[in-house]
Amino acid sequence: MTTESAPIARTAPAPFWRRPFRIVRENRRAYLIINVAAYGLALVGFMIGLVFPNLNAAQAAGLEEDGTGELVRWLVNIPPLFALTILGVNVFRLSLLTIVLPSLIVPFAGLAFFGYWAVETGITLVPASPEGWVALIPHSLTFVIELQAYILLLLGAYLLGRSWLLPRTIGAKNHRQGYFRGLQRIGLLALPALALLIIGAVWEAYSLRYFVHPLSQLVL
Repeated sequence: MTTESAPIARTAPAPFWRRPFRIVRENRRAYLIINVAAYGLALVGFMIGLVFPNLNAAQAAGLEEDGTGELVRWLVNIPPLFALTILGVNVFRLSLLTIVLPSLIVPFAGLAFFGYWAVETGITLVPASPEGWVALIPHSLTFVIELQAYILLLLGAYLLGRSWLLPRTIGAKNHRQGYFRGLQRIGLLALPALALLIIGAVWEAYSLRYFVHPLSQLVL
């Protein structure tokens, strides 16, 4: 008696919007390590700024000299434009120029550049006045949201470097194929990262405009 073989069950491909989360889940350990490193370096910078306040004062003076401080004070009064400006800086200067583009040229380079940025940013976050400490309350949420976006890109940069140098880890035949598969992963992770950067920019712009002053009046 002959029997027909049962059809092989095939797993349906995950919906496009779920793929970034699957990448995070499959690389949970690396994701957690990058989280600890990113927040840890920012905390180190914050502690340095507390111990050496002159470093923070020097950076603040530099912002005033190049006109950035005055520009920010003007933009605070126009939240939509301020949010758009923040988003542009975070996407192009920090995401692309600091993390993504260096990693496309040198494996893992974006992680090193971001580490320096995290320490430097931690220093600049140290408030210089009581009002600054109040402003740090809503700004802390901004920092958490934006840092999560950068962490997703850092994970992508790590996976790109690993698949580029060790293509067999993802089943690629050669370094070229590993590189392009790494590009696909960093591209997928860029989608939720962009969403977080948009949320962070809107929250930062509107919280500085509408929350800080009333909160200062309440607390101080």
